[in-house]
Amino acid sequence: MRAQFVLFDGFDPLDVVAPFEVLSAGSEILGGGIDVQLVTADGARTVTSGTAGLALTATGTLDPSTPGYVVVPGASGPVDGDPDEGAETIQVLLSRFATGDAAPLLRRALEDPAVTVATVCGGSLALAMAGLLDGRTATTHVLGIDLLDATGATAVRARVVDDGDLVSAGGVTSGLDLALYLLERDFGPRVAHAVERLFEYERRGTVWKDARG
Repeated sequence: MRAQFVLFDGFDPLDVVAPFEVLSAGSEILGGGIDVQLVTADGARTVTSGTAGLALTATGTLDPSTPGYVVVPGASGPVDGDPDEGAETIQVLLSRFATGDAAPLLRRALEDPAVTVATVCGGSLALAMAGLLDGRTATTHVLGIDLLDATGATAVRARVVDDGDLVSAGGVTSGLDLALYLLERDFGPRVAHAVERLFEYERRGTVWKDARG
């Protein structure tokens, strides 16, 4: 299976790096089985984050039909500012991503039963802005909960929300908990616990799970 991390201009690097490392470590413990890759909607390129110009290099194009995970991070930038005056706020960055080339690919990923779409922080807001979370249950950063709820999604204040083939996590550091939860859900607690010990990190918060699941 493949874990594709979808980069876009202004992404939050910790939203990517934390779960990337967790899933990479899980793959090593499993002896392989999770191919972790940085991708964009438009192919291999260097992508600049919204944090002090830090950049990561995507090595491929998002393939929504590849079984596994598609991980969507949030954005990093100012919360307040006037977009009409050129302010690159988090909401502006997410909206630009949501209306770009990634949206139809993410829709296809959500429609594929072999793919789990996972979001960190504002990643769920980007999906909601693209009209992809109508009727779905998700979480996001505490500052975006009301906005997520207003988009047609059902917002839940929880560290991780499991809505079947959509798994979302709250604020920035929750990417660790998201990836550990995916490892436990799909590969068992032994693997997740081994990564926790390796990282010297204990999961925190509540995992909300749809009772229908």
